[in-house]
Amino acid sequence: MGLIRDLAIQGVQMLLVLALAPLLTGWVRKVKARLTRRRGPPLLQPYRDLWRLMRKEVVLAENASWLFRAAPYLIFAATWVAAALAPTFATGLMFSWSADLIAITALLGSARFFLALAGMDVGTSFGGIGSSREVMIASLAEPAMIMIVFSLALLAHSTQLSTIAAYTLSSNVGLRVTLAMALVAILMVAVAENGRIPIDNPSTHLELTMVHEAMILEYSGRHLAVLELANFLKLLLYVSLIACVFVPWGLAPVGSGALAALIGLGAYVGKLAVGGVLLGVFETSLAKMRVFRVPDYLGAALMLGLLGALLLFVSRGGLR
Repeated sequence: MGLIRDLAIQGVQMLLVLALAPLLTGWVRKVKARLTRRRGPPLLQPYRDLWRLMRKEVVLAENASWLFRAAPYLIFAATWVAAALAPTFATGLMFSWSADLIAITALLGSARFFLALAGMDVGTSFGGIGSSREVMIASLAEPAMIMIVFSLALLAHSTQLSTIAAYTLSSNVGLRVTLAMALVAILMVAVAENGRIPIDNPSTHLELTMVHEAMILEYSGRHLAVLELANFLKLLLYVSLIACVFVPWGLAPVGSGALAALIGLGAYVGKLAVGGVLLGVFETSLAKMRVFRVPDYLGAALMLGLLGALLLFVSRGGLR
């Protein structure tokens, strides 16, 4: 019975992130619309868009290879697994041993790799531009993420998310400059990885500015729906990572009852709501930067992660 219960709880988390991902995107759009004094789309509009795309016919280019057809499902699978591994309402779930920051970074890197290949597969100019920009952003965002992981691993002596959350909740944390630098760095990386303002504008299709949209212009029907859902999951994943590592309050501990799980679920939904509001305010208050300034932006995130790890390493006498 214990095995069945653990599998059921893990399945609930997998379905939870899948169900809440479009809602988070709809919430961010609603917040941005209200801040600009517009009514905005309904909160459930992302679900309607996905359903509409699922019912449409798939149109493929004549020279599209098998990779173009398989890439949406590979990208979705990698992103969904990564999002389901991050603790949401509870820690110590059945597959929590694999909820490793390095593994999650590798899954996201694999999804990005297939997306870039799919953008170049048909041979359009827009797809090539989007893929080249995506790889340029990834070449700086991934090292910054690795430095953030290294900083957290030095603090918690583990890259496992449940262990990091337990360390953050403990009384041994105190005021850590390394944690503050890691928080700012991961926020910058999350904005870049999800193609949000000021890196990219997800609500436009201007060929001179778009990154993510350029790679999926040739997709339609269920393929486009799967890619959009993967994009929603990616945003939810980064909000979940930030909440788990830096705001872990409310997470149900290992072996807790149903009441603690319900409290954790309510806390998680509240964190998503707050994160959506903060993202909407952030995007509304800024303008999109030029593409050639993106390396400076991500370079700052990389330096913050590097300085945080270096300060912690020196403070512990690692250079003696």
